[in-house]
Amino acid sequence: MNASSVTIEPAPALTAPGGEDPLLLRSQDARGVVTLTLNRPHAFNALSEAMLTTLQRELNTIAPDESVRLVILAAEGKAFCAGHDLKEMRTAPSLKYYEQLFAQCSDMMLAIQRLPVPVIARVQGIATAAGCQLVAMCDLAVAASTAKFAVSGVNLGLFCSAPGVALSRNVLRKVAFEMLVTGEFISAEEAKARGLINRIAQPEQLDAELERLVAAIVSKPRIAVAMGKEFFYRQAELGIAAAYEAASQTMACNMMDEAALEGVQAFVEKRPPRWNKNVDSR
Repeated sequence: MNASSVTIEPAPALTAPGGEDPLLLRSQDARGVVTLTLNRPHAFNALSEAMLTTLQRELNTIAPDESVRLVILAAEGKAFCAGHDLKEMRTAPSLKYYEQLFAQCSDMMLAIQRLPVPVIARVQGIATAAGCQLVAMCDLAVAASTAKFAVSGVNLGLFCSAPGVALSRNVLRKVAFEMLVTGEFISAEEAKARGLINRIAQPEQLDAELERLVAAIVSKPRIAVAMGKEFFYRQAELGIAAAYEAASQTMACNMMDEAALEGVQAFVEKRPPRWNKNVDSR
């Protein structure tokens, strides 16, 4: 993971049980790009209760911070994320415990979508079950050509219901259902063709490809991207007439913003827009 512009520091969060390493690493560059790195490589970055709590805490911290322009979700080690921590899940099995655990995971996943800035998954390895769900819940995803994806709970007798919610909102229904009932892995190429990820790069070019996408986004006014992200997900749950009504209202409000007024005026005058820091960072 390239963090040449900043020093990566441990996130102010929980540490791994019985260990000294932080569960999550956080860095932020001068542009306001925050990188959150899952740091349980020995456990394939499984989503333990502590990891879910840590991620939720960081997302809650980022949400109101207007200096943040974009979030990258990355991981250390060979795996991006292997889903829930199955060993932990078997320590005290009860219906109440499992209901609380999966509700906690769902809340964290929804927090990603509710952030006012785009979230990009940097997928360097396998993403399975809730790990595949994590990729699907991110707004965008860039993967190494060697990455693989699966919702493989069914292989253990556990249908990946929650991951299926995110997966079925990324790929076609029959494609999603096939993955859910077979538990089979798909390649990065298949994942891109099916709409689960946006871009693929050779492992050594992953950060360069990621940076191209990041640079294209952070060059745009933050307010336009934030309004657009909120509307994008809201309209997807509406009927077409209600979606157009919401779109018209969103565009009208967007058009009255200083950034849009400057952008349109620049187009009329055939010059680059002069977005100042106040406009960009809002």
